Amino acid sequence: MFPNSSLQFTALVSLLTVSVSAHAEIATSTTQQIVADEGVETVKAAVKPIKLLGSGEIRSRSTKSFAKWAEMWRRHNLPRSESAPVEKSLIAQPRSCRGINAAKCGLDAWNKFIDSQQGLPLIDMLRSVNLYMNRSRYIVDPVNWGIPDYWETPAEFFLRNGDCEDYAISKYVTLKRLGVDPATMRLVILQDENLRAAHAVLAVYVDGEYMILDNQVNMVISDTKIRHYRPVYSINETGWWLHHRRRFTKPRN
Repeated sequence: MFPNSSLQFTALVSLLTVSVSAHAEIATSTTQQIVADEGVETVKAAVKPIKLLGSGEIRSRSTKSFAKWAEMWRRHNLPRSESAPVEKSLIAQPRSCRGINAAKCGLDAWNKFIDSQQGLPLIDMLRSVNLYMNRSRYIVDPVNWGIPDYWETPAEFFLRNGDCEDYAISKYVTLKRLGVDPATMRLVILQDENLRAAHAVLAVYVDGEYMILDNQVNMVISDTKIRHYRPVYSINETGWWLHHRRRFTKPRN
């Protein structure tokens, strides 16, 4: 759920694990380092001036530190004959939907689902996509993959289910296939202050506000209705954002 190594990794992991009172200091020091290292620009006159989950934002166009994000897209975009073993093994298999063939059946069903959503109003698409992906079973990466953190392609998600960022990634890719501009969507890594745990959701900018697609909630709701999520960073195909917000900052009305 976090970027690979470097100071950014250490600081962002710390941001999710230390006490709330220390968050502001870590965010500040991390921001200063990233500005120095990557030339991050503060968002002043962005296309989407509304602040996600009431946070301040610092943006970078460089996603080179996010190896899991880049690697997920590499695997997703590979031709089927060259893709990772999970996807390669789907070729020329019997049509049973058990075992390894669950992914093939999942991809077939996914394609049919996408066809069924073509032309619908965006908010209806969001609701349908959220419900569709939320049917999958939640399973943490150490159990599923034997490593602390792994970002799945949709094919891998349909085969093995996944955890919070895997739901969000599959929703992102689905909406992209439906014609939603990736620049209006963000995978958001955050702290759930009720559960005191790291979490991930998909945020989509619609008519002046961000709508949140969450594997913990089947309803799609505005970020202005959510008070217990503290965004840490968000990312899409155009760049990434570092977020900062005081503990009890009231979301915009």
